[in-house]
Order: sequence, then structure tokens, then C-alpha cells
Amino acid sequence: MRRREIVTASLAAPFAAALPLPGLVRAQGASRRTHALSLLGEPRYPPDFKHFSYVNPNAPKGGEVTLAAIGSFDSFNPFIVRGVAAAGIGALWMTLLKGSQDEASTEYANLAREVEIANDGTWVAFELHPDARWHDGRAITADDVVWTFTTLRTSGRPFYRAYWGDVTEVAAEGQRRVLFRFRDGGNRELPLILGQLMVLPKHWWDGRDFTRPLLEAPLGAGAYRIDGFEAGRTVNYRLVRDFWARDLPTEKGTDNFALMRYEYFRDATVAFEAFKAGQIDFRSENIAKEWATGYDFPARRRGLVKLDEIRHELPTGMQGFVMNIRRPLFQDRRVREAMMLAFDYEWSNRNLFFDAYARTSSYFSNSELASSGLPAGEELALLERFRGRVPAEVFTTEFKLPVTDGSGNNRDNLRRALTLLQQAGWTVRNQKLVNSQGQAFTFEMLLSSPSFERVALPYAQSLNRLGIEMRTRTVDTAQYQARTDAFDFDMTVDVFGQSLSPGNEQRDYWTCEKARMEGSRNSIGVCDPVVDELVELVISAPDREALITRTRALDRVLLWGHYVVPHWHSRVFRVAFWDKFDRPATPPRYGLGFDTWWVDPVREARVASERRSGGG
Repeated sequence: MRRREIVTASLAAPFAAALPLPGLVRAQGASRRTHALSLLGEPRYPPDFKHFSYVNPNAPKGGEVTLAAIGSFDSFNPFIVRGVAAAGIGALWMTLLKGSQDEASTEYANLAREVEIANDGTWVAFELHPDARWHDGRAITADDVVWTFTTLRTSGRPFYRAYWGDVTEVAAEGQRRVLFRFRDGGNRELPLILGQLMVLPKHWWDGRDFTRPLLEAPLGAGAYRIDGFEAGRTVNYRLVRDFWARDLPTEKGTDNFALMRYEYFRDATVAFEAFKAGQIDFRSENIAKEWATGYDFPARRRGLVKLDEIRHELPTGMQGFVMNIRRPLFQDRRVREAMMLAFDYEWSNRNLFFDAYARTSSYFSNSELASSGLPAGEELALLERFRGRVPAEVFTTEFKLPVTDGSGNNRDNLRRALTLLQQAGWTVRNQKLVNSQGQAFTFEMLLSSPSFERVALPYAQSLNRLGIEMRTRTVDTAQYQARTDAFDFDMTVDVFGQSLSPGNEQRDYWTCEKARMEGSRNSIGVCDPVVDELVELVISAPDREALITRTRALDRVLLWGHYVVPHWHSRVFRVAFWDKFDRPATPPRYGLGFDTWWVDPVREARVASERRSGGG
């Protein structure tokens, strides 16, 4: 199941969304009605629960918070490929169901008051809350849900067509009930996926071109509405005081700031300086060097700025240097393995990251879904059907990343890398690596942030010892998104986020169909019939045990494909904030939970007074 921001969503499938059919017969067959859906057992919260355990239901509403965003924006439509969507835009809309941050793969009635699901898994129906209203006062209807689904699948990012690929029909059965029919009952997570649907107002979009970037405040139904903006520079979100859902158990104690403002900065360095100057209230720090050395400034020493590390249990997925295997340069697996051997992680962790990270050795790291050792039992039996079509090492060798002593002497790994390159037809002439036609091994690393240059440049030096020239190019956010959507890069940094219940989103990451579709999340260009089949097996897993087995098999095949140079991960959220906030005593297990924080008026007044007096 997807764990990504809405602005990264993308999709594509062979079915055209069906319009409501006149006289459609209501779904028949055995079914059950419920307030929640879960892939991992019974939901934690009963039908009459009042609020999530990780919120303060009495949190005060008020105060302002200013957050930083990098680059610029030119659209309030995050659902299409074109344009760069504004940060925070998802706060305008609601989803049919809302995920719990202290349970894995569990969602509760939200915009929908109730869910009805077929016992054979072939359909699901959502009954909308009778009080659900758009910000203009009009009722939210089943027609809005049908229109949203149809529009996103036909005109939205490619992600939607793959994510909802097993939906064969969607229809309004009355004013508030919407029905989704499935190809079969094998896709267990599909009802939860549809619960993530962010519903849009059909009447507001009538006469507007959904496929074009939007610089007009769109109509929503969520906790916030846009309250002024300057394109590319700032956007304000104002809390809706008469928000219809404010007392729902899924909303109680959340969205407590009266105003959220996003200020855009050219790069992360400038944004950090703005935070130290008091222009930004909160930041999540993802640079280990800054965390270790960058917070020694007057406001921090005076106690006006606080630091904290909040542990989480989230799967960390895979981040790495991604090779675009659409490029001939990276189509040989031996070349890709050589690229991995040339990266000295231990030196980087010691000298750049202050030993703050753990190495990522799985696409499903920090979870029980990660493969390890040699395949055995059911996993081995599954992989046997692919013997001869996957690397032999899948069966014979435990996947382990190369290790160095951290001294910067990566000689042994570079020697292994050169051997692999020579086997792939490359030779060193005049200190340059060339192929049989005399063409040099040279490529570009595309980056969107200068902060990654300090990692990429030592890597380039290591590659240079092999005779490889790697050029580093950092571009602005808009250009980076346009180039990566079009797969116009040799190598870049990408993140493949994962949840505890992987499923339909894996099509967008790894399948042949998505390798050819611009705007998909298959940035690598993976196109392997075995991977395609394993992805479908993951999606159709009948139970948790089968899901674990099939995901581990997929992980193992991907790892031995050597598609990325794996990076690192952290098991804590590192946060820095001006001391104007309070928060619940119990944080969620599977999220940061910043939407449950609130502004403390006394602390806010103290911080404001210190800032005015120059104490910050």
C-alpha cells in the first residue's frame, strides 16, 4: 500500500473507468458493513471510538506556523504530471477513509461514514457521511466520487491507472452511496486503496481543464482552505472554522494550527538560515552533518529552539543512486554491480554523516518484508519456478553490500569493480575507461539539491580511479521534476517508499508497462517478466504469510538486479522547532504526527517577545 505524499502519486491500467449506468442493479451477494478496514487483522478502534490514541482531543485551535519549501510552485493541482504543485495542498481535501498512524494498513471511516465489502472481495461500497459539505456549502455526493475516480484515471498522473487497475466499474447508487467492482476477489488491499481516494468537487471543475496546471485556489472540503498566495514564493492555508468533520473521531485533535504558511527558498541552505533567524518555525532535519554541528546558534543556546529525536517503526524503503537502465551504459548488470562497488559507504557515514545512519540493504528495509540469508521454504519454492530466468546468485549467495574499513582506501572493491567492467567489454586506455569502439565511460548525476553534492562528489572521485567520468549537475525543482518525469537522466537520487503492506503501487515502481510511461515511478526502467509476475503475486497474496514470502522473493530479485547504489536510512525523525509548540505525550508508531501538535499561546508569546528584542 502506498505511503507517499499526494503530489508524488502517479498511475495506468487497461480499463477505462465506467460511468454510472442507468438502472444499475445494486451489488448482490454476501457482504459485511464496517467502520474500518485492515489487512492485518481486526482494527484496534471499535465502531464507537472517540479519537485516535496519539492525539489530544482537547488540543486548542489557534496560532500560526511557518514551514519551509524548496524551489517554487506553479500549480494547485497535484494530481497531474504538468506543473509543480504547492506544498501542503493535500490539506484542502478529504479521503473516503483515513489511515491510523499507530496501526499498519488500517483505515477508518472518514468522508465515508460506513463501508460495505463483499465477502468474496469482488466489490466495495462507501456510504458518504450525510453532513459532508464542500467549503461552498454544497453536499458532497456519490457523483463527486465517481467523477474524481474517472477523471484521475483518465487525466491524472500515470500512477492512478496502475494503482486502480483492477477496478472494472464505478457507479453512484443514490446520492451518497458509491460502488466499485473489481476484476476478481484476489486484490485484498484494493478496498483500502480506494479508501485513500481524495475526493474532488465535480461542480467546481466543470468548465475547467483538469489537465492544465492551476493557479486559482481550488474548492475543497478539508480542514484548510487557501488564504492567499504568491506563485512560486508563498502560500497560506487558513483553518476552516466551520469544518464539517472537526468532531469526527478520525479528525478530533488534528489540524490545530489556525494558519499554516509555506515559504519557498532557493535551496536547503537558505531555508536553514531562515529557520535560525526565526522566519521558519519547524523543520525536519535530514542532513546528519547539520544535526551534529549546525544548531549551535544564539536562539538554540537560549532555549528558544528545541531539538528532538522521535523514534518510529516505519519501513524505510530504498533510497539510492538510481541508474537509468534505458541508457545503454547501464544495461549490463555487471556494470551496475561495479557502480555499487565503487561507493564507499563506510567512509561517507564516518566523515559526512557522523555515523548517524544504518546502511539500506533491502527495498523493504526496517520491516519483516526484507529478504535475508538464502531463500528457503515457501520462498525457495516460489523462486524455483523462475530458475534460469533470474541471476544464479539468487539461489546460491546471500546478498551483502560491499564493506570497507572507512579509511577511504576502497582498493579491493575497486579492483573487483574493474574486473566486472572488463568482463562487460570495457578497458582502461590512457587512464580512461573505454568500450570496444573507443567511447569513454562518462555520464551525468542529476540532483535537485546542493546538499547531495557533498555525497556525489566523493563518489565521482572514486569512479575516476576506475577511469569513469561522472559529472554532477544540480537543477531547480521544476526542471528536475520535468526531467525525471521524462526519464531524461543517466543517474539520480530516488526513494522507493514502502509500507508494511506493499501492493498495487509496486506496479508503478517495477513493471514493464510503467518503464515506458512518462511520469511513472519506474525511474530505473525495470522491465523484467519475472519482476512483473512477482509484482502480481504480491498484489494477489491471499494472506499475511503469503505476502511476506512473495515480497521477500521480489526484494531478492530486485537486489540481484543491481539497479541502484543503496544509500542509508534512519530510524528516528530528527526535528528542530522554535519553542512555541505542545504535542501529545504518545507519538504515533508509524508517522511523525506533526498534524497533532498545537501552538501553546504562552510559549508563542515568549518566543515572539524574544524575537522582537533580538534575543533570537
